[in-house]
Amino acid sequence: MNEKVAVLGAGKMGEALLSGLLRAGHAADDLLFTERHDERTKMLEERYGVRGVSTAEAAEQADTLLVAVKPQEMTALLDDLAPAATSRNLVISIAAGIPTAFLEARLAEGTPVVRVMSNTPVFVDQAMSAISAGAHATEDHLGRTEALLRPVGKVIRVPESQLDAVTALSGSGPAYFFFLVEAMIDAGILLGLPRAVAAELIVQTAVGSAQMLRDSGEHPVQLREAVTSPGGTTIAAIRELEKHGVRAALLAALEAACNRSRELAAGHG
Repeated sequence: MNEKVAVLGAGKMGEALLSGLLRAGHAADDLLFTERHDERTKMLEERYGVRGVSTAEAAEQADTLLVAVKPQEMTALLDDLAPAATSRNLVISIAAGIPTAFLEARLAEGTPVVRVMSNTPVFVDQAMSAISAGAHATEDHLGRTEALLRPVGKVIRVPESQLDAVTALSGSGPAYFFFLVEAMIDAGILLGLPRAVAAELIVQTAVGSAQMLRDSGEHPVQLREAVTSPGGTTIAAIRELEKHGVRAALLAALEAACNRSRELAAGHG
């Protein structure tokens, strides 16, 4: 029998995961979703051919429950989910900052929970997802979680104690790159380029550079040095970046993000 999967919370991330599961070959009949708004439920049913159900129906009918609600909506969801879910359900949570223990304490004894930190490139099937096992999750549960997430990107396993650092690095990471690209486009405009031209130059440079990082196997320092000629334009720019403390600012920024993630997790202790 095929595994039935329910996406609890079909917002942007939930919808991206739902469409990714369909592209990966899951039959629409083996998928369910929950959504609070009737209009959006109807739209998603028409778009994907997947049935919208209540939280209780999802727990009763699905083997795996993929929890994709916002962190502030988690308590309300668990109030609906707890009476219906049993230890036969695998609960996979992508809600940022919510420890597995928070879910386990509110669900049936022995319910396996896997926590996931993913990021927005899930929308283009290039997510970076880190997964951590809760107290009752086994190797089989981790394997099932990996199988569900691989169609929308790359998956790694980490201890749950490292998820705050993962959140700072890759969970929030896309925002840092977008911020840098935005600044570089502005620099192009300052140097006299039309906005559209500056954007095309920088976006393609970012895409090509990322592919080189992924595929070359070389350290970022080696790749940077290959562009940095003695006495050239690149080293002049890098000198200014170092002079303005860009490296130190990045270290401080990621540390701040990690600390904030810990604060949010502590609020769900």
